[in-house]
Amino acid sequence: MIKNSSPGARPVALVRCGWQTVNIGDIAHTPGLLRVLERHLPGVQVILWPGHFDRGAEDLLRGMFPSVRFVSDMPQWQPAKPRSGDVTLAAAFSEAHVLLHGPGAGLVAHQDVSRWVRETGKPWGVLGVTLGSPLGSIEPQSEFPPALRDLLNTAAFVFTRETRSLAAAREAGVCAPLGFMPDATFSLGDFRSGSQADPILNRFSLTVDGFMCVVPRLRLTPYWRTHPERRYPESEVVTKDRFNAQHVEADLGKLRAAIVGWVRSTGLRVLLCPEMTYQTELFEPHLLAALPADVRPHVAALDRYWLPDEAAAVFARSRLVLSIECHSPILANAVGRPAIYLHQPQDTWKSQMYPDLGLGEWALPIESTTGEALTERVLAIHHDYPKALATVAQAQHRARDAMARAVTSLPTHLGWDTATVALRA
Repeated sequence: MIKNSSPGARPVALVRCGWQTVNIGDIAHTPGLLRVLERHLPGVQVILWPGHFDRGAEDLLRGMFPSVRFVSDMPQWQPAKPRSGDVTLAAAFSEAHVLLHGPGAGLVAHQDVSRWVRETGKPWGVLGVTLGSPLGSIEPQSEFPPALRDLLNTAAFVFTRETRSLAAAREAGVCAPLGFMPDATFSLGDFRSGSQADPILNRFSLTVDGFMCVVPRLRLTPYWRTHPERRYPESEVVTKDRFNAQHVEADLGKLRAAIVGWVRSTGLRVLLCPEMTYQTELFEPHLLAALPADVRPHVAALDRYWLPDEAAAVFARSRLVLSIECHSPILANAVGRPAIYLHQPQDTWKSQMYPDLGLGEWALPIESTTGEALTERVLAIHHDYPKALATVAQAQHRARDAMARAVTSLPTHLGWDTATVALRA
């Protein structure tokens, strides 16, 4: 039966997720996880403990999940539109039966998890993170500190979002129950029906199935610009800016080659779009300005940031997505469209999700992939589109199955009555 509650009471889960809003992937983690919980454990009540939900993310979440309550007194962010059911963190700690850490590039909220363990003694678990991988390093080196291992060993369950992290956790000595649960962003298939795409398609003369979306990225995310309040040391900023400058032309030149090959071979259009706020600044100097005169009129650029529901609605009407970011391809796959992820070594080993789900041929390492090879892969998808759609459907089936297995195992891990949580396979 449910711990710390009266018999028959609905369990309450405190979901720690929503790390930042400068990246549509970090926003999408949360509705993705809430959708999986809603689908498979509809009897569980959810309190959401987000890091940040500005830039319209709060409205998105409240609209999608009206029964989810928010923690209302976080120092770094507080709801702009509080509701009567919202609770203080102290009340959430008292009411919740379990803390669920959502998807991320690591155990992002490890300090909050430690506080939960220390103050409540109640169970906690992880639903879809990368573990042990380097993040934002010029010279990537895997790392699994003993403190992380020890904290994970207090968990009731740990599900990593790709199998490379699973192996790293086992090798590091994590003995908590381990499993695989792909990033919950794969669950956002309902975004495909959004009408938000219509203004963008009309503005840029885009037709359904008649354009490719392209998303650029720098090697190291310039958080010193997106989060100036963090006060990065000037020497670190200079070093990282210099590293990005050394790679940007070669990396984005491969995107340009694919754009040129796409336009000249298919006659179809291209939409440049961002996954992070800073990426709109890359469009003109690194992509548009260097395009040949016959190609440039076929390429449009979104001049603003967007939220994951709008992005996914546009992806759902595109032919395919080509991205150096990870979560735009995931959103594309969630809404049934093929996508290529051109993976940089500085961006963790989350790319392993793609081969885990049967999408390995579309996850390409940027340093060993030429512009010509990338163009061939893009055109291969276009010319055998039924096969590409079948690949997407198979990957979606694998992702849904893995997410369902993970979430429906929670009552067993936590000692909950499956009838109370209304378990749905």
